[in-house]
Amino acid sequence: MVGGHPERCVLVGAPVQSGTHRLGCDMGPSAYRAAGLGDAIRDLGIPVEDAGSVAPVPFAASAHPNRAIHHLAETAGWTLALTEAAFRHSAEARPIFLGGDHSLSAGTVAGMGLRARAEGRPLFLLWLDAHADLHTLDTTTSGNLHGVPLAYLTGRPGFAGYFPPLEAALDPARICMVGLRSVDPAEREILRDSGTRVHDMRDIDETGIVAPLRDFLREVASADGLLHVSLDVDFLDPGIAPGVGTTVPGGATFREAHLIMELLHDSGLVRSLDLVELNPFLDERGRTALLMADLAASLFGRRILDRPTRSF
Repeated sequence: MVGGHPERCVLVGAPVQSGTHRLGCDMGPSAYRAAGLGDAIRDLGIPVEDAGSVAPVPFAASAHPNRAIHHLAETAGWTLALTEAAFRHSAEARPIFLGGDHSLSAGTVAGMGLRARAEGRPLFLLWLDAHADLHTLDTTTSGNLHGVPLAYLTGRPGFAGYFPPLEAALDPARICMVGLRSVDPAEREILRDSGTRVHDMRDIDETGIVAPLRDFLREVASADGLLHVSLDVDFLDPGIAPGVGTTVPGGATFREAHLIMELLHDSGLVRSLDLVELNPFLDERGRTALLMADLAASLFGRRILDRPTRSF
């Protein structure tokens, strides 16, 4: 154990694309592997196991009256499978979940919630995303279930009978959202009284990210918490990360993103990581996959002086 965390990492493929209408996210795990993510972490002296990819399990979800919703049973099946996988793999390793659309976090975070409960510790979540993903099954108008994981995980009403029962709900006050810049009115209403820390891009532009992130990490440390990080490609500016179907201008820069990863590494608190919404079909010669792999390597200890030079 290093800093109270398992020394080994395990790569877990989560080729989920049921949460979106656009095809291609299921190729994400292969793209991360081709980008050399595992080798980049091994080069840091950290043992890495590749556990292959998870598959959804059957789940008998009821038909929902919101007719916009699609692939409900399949997404629920992914949630059930990833909950089990996150809990199992986190017993002796730090899992990195290779997505897949962001609906996968309904399972990964739920599983880490079970792990935190088993260890008698609170779970904290750092959500790096342009979107809040706080829609319920009743409020989503797109029907895309990559927009609902945080509503499910925090125990919002309306998921019973449609998603797996949530055994360890996440306290909204233990969530820190960074990079928001596309939030719907229904989500804004939920956030207003939730106690969730929210740092949108204007906040980052005005005050920077170091102080608020360090404040959150101090809270995690003082509570002896488990920290799960969920990194969405659209957290980044589409100018540097085009391989995503939900591009929103004005995202984090290369330097801001690496700084966040380096601060997370310095904290020694990160227990698990999601890499989500990579769509290789929309990427440019692997550019986004390589950047996301580099960011993960920074989180696990690669220093700026060790960063490779690439030409595209």
